Amino acid sequence: MEFRGFLPILPSGHVWTRLHRAAIIGWMGTQKHVLVVDDEPAILRFVRIALSNLGYKVSVATSGEEGLRLAREVSPDIVLLDVLMVPMNGFDVLEKLRTFSRAPVIMFSARTDLACKAIERGAAGFVEKPFRPEDLADKILAVLDESKPGTATPVG
Repeated sequence: MEFRGFLPILPSGHVWTRLHRAAIIGWMGTQKHVLVVDDEPAILRFVRIALSNLGYKVSVATSGEEGLRLAREVSPDIVLLDVLMVPMNGFDVLEKLRTFSRAPVIMFSARTDLACKAIERGAAGFVEKPFRPEDLADKILAVLDESKPGTATPVG
């Protein structure tokens, strides 16, 4: 895979691209909506482009507060959430998210020592930064496959 800036250049016949697009769009017959919450604009841009190229609908938020607001508005199928943000960290966002949504959450951070804490707090998965787009896509597909239909519906 080649990168130009933050845009992954994937040949249209590339096996990884074909398989992931088929899985993403074919999974339950609908396009999946991913909410990405990170306070680093470069990471948001990279993830948005990579996941959009694979067929996901992507919304991004630059803070925990914005992420919670968007989660209420768009009811994403899955949330990608950075652990180390300020002023509200990813663990606080996850706790507040659980008051109104059951969408699975994949947390990510360069600090791998936070992986166990993320899972203990209710995250469905953890990805270490920096990550390759295909590794992130694999984790998303695995988590979506494990979640049952209807689990992304609002709580209460």
